[in-house]
Amino acid sequence: MNPNPFAWSFRAQYALGALTCIVLLAYAFFEQFQMGVEPCPKCIFQRVAFMVMAIFFLVGALHNPGALGRRIYSVLVAIGAATGAGVAVRHLIVQLTPHDPLMEGCGPGLNYLLDSFPIAQAIKKAFMATGDCGEISWTFLGITMPGWTLICFVLLGAGALWAGWRKRDRGYAAR
Repeated sequence: MNPNPFAWSFRAQYALGALTCIVLLAYAFFEQFQMGVEPCPKCIFQRVAFMVMAIFFLVGALHNPGALGRRIYSVLVAIGAATGAGVAVRHLIVQLTPHDPLMEGCGPGLNYLLDSFPIAQAIKKAFMATGDCGEISWTFLGITMPGWTLICFVLLGAGALWAGWRKRDRGYAAR
C-alpha cells in the first residue's frame, strides 16, 4: 500500500477517519476516567460530533459506495465536523474571555438538564453555561482541548470532503 494517504482508496481513507475519531474518543474517555478531568456540556457535544463522524466514516468504509454515495457520506461527515467545530469555537470563546464571578460554575450537569427540560431547552441551557466550560485544565503545545478538537474537526471534515469529491481513475476507483 502506498504510504501517502492521499493516494489511498476511499475505503482506506474512511477507515482511517473512523479510526482517528475512535482514538480521539478513547483519549477523551481516558482523560475523564483515568486522569479525572470532568467534561463540561460543550465537551460532551464535541464527543457526540466525533461519534457521528466515526459512524459515517465507518459505514462509508464498509459500504465502499460509488461516486454519488461517496459524496453523500462526505457531506454527512462534513456536517458532523461543522457542528463539532461550531461547538469547539463557542467553547474556545468561553475559555478565552475573562471569567465573570457571577457566572461561576457550568451550571447543572447535562444529565440533569436532559432529565428536567425538553431537549431543545436543555441544549440551549447547556450552551449558555460558561463557568467550568471556561476552565482550562489541559493544554498541549499551548493549545487547549477545544482548540485541538477544532483542529481535528477541520482536518477530518476537509479530508472527508476531499476523499468523497476527488476525481478517481476508472481502474483506481475499484480498489
